[in-house]
Amino acid sequence: MKSSRFVGVCLILVSAAVFSSAGLFVKGVEADTWSIIFWRGLSAAVITSIFVIWRGNRQKEFQQMGCSGLAAAVVGASGTIAFIPSFKFTSIANVSLIYAAAPFVAAVIAWFWMREKPTKAVLIASFAAFAGVVLIVSGSLGAINFKGDMLALWMTIAMAGYLCIYRRYPNTPAAGPAVLMSVLLIPIGWVFGDPLSAAMDEIIIMCLFGLVFSIASVTLAEGARRLPAAETALLSALETPLAPVWAFLFFTEVPPLLTLVGGGIIFISVLYSQSVNRKRTNNG
Repeated sequence: MKSSRFVGVCLILVSAAVFSSAGLFVKGVEADTWSIIFWRGLSAAVITSIFVIWRGNRQKEFQQMGCSGLAAAVVGASGTIAFIPSFKFTSIANVSLIYAAAPFVAAVIAWFWMREKPTKAVLIASFAAFAGVVLIVSGSLGAINFKGDMLALWMTIAMAGYLCIYRRYPNTPAAGPAVLMSVLLIPIGWVFGDPLSAAMDEIIIMCLFGLVFSIASVTLAEGARRLPAAETALLSALETPLAPVWAFLFFTEVPPLLTLVGGGIIFISVLYSQSVNRKRTNNG
């Protein structure tokens, strides 16, 4: 039990670190949103399928995914369709603020669907993490764009639902639904965008986006089945303070003081929740 929990925490942390780079890929290309969705979906589907075939898990991942795997793929795809264009219509800061509600949304869904009560430590840490994100975005609230914010809100709801599916049905495979999720994006991106008109260097970047997204999706699903949904969403919130770090490393964008303070609060909140839960696990 302890080992499973530790693995779950590590997987979610890897997923958060990888997801935090999404803004770099979306903001770093001139291609339209639908072209990004197409190339991300195509490359992720191919890469994840190769991974499944290499591991010899084709039957388990594809044929045995069941209704829960199908649901995870559809919900995840709808979240991705909203997630990527949200960066084009509103600021990264606003997307982060709205995504900070994920622990609360996941807790509500888990409460009504599974009667899973979040621990006091997770609730306290969730409120503190939300406060940290508010600090990060407090200087950019004037740039709110309704369309982008609504897309980010749907992405948050979809992500919370995605986590709860794996918590409710822990035997649901991770890679198979991730492949199906990406496959669903291909025709949508093709119909609404013009992916073949993109420059070759941008196609390469968008395909790399698919690689990192496939890694993040699989590790998130694997971790979600091992942890309560609210705690998984809280750990995933670490991507909020990590995004400015990547922006600084790749674009030398110096984060403002409030971003550093808010990011510190989020890290402390996650460390607090993990420390309390670790003590409870050891004592139990």
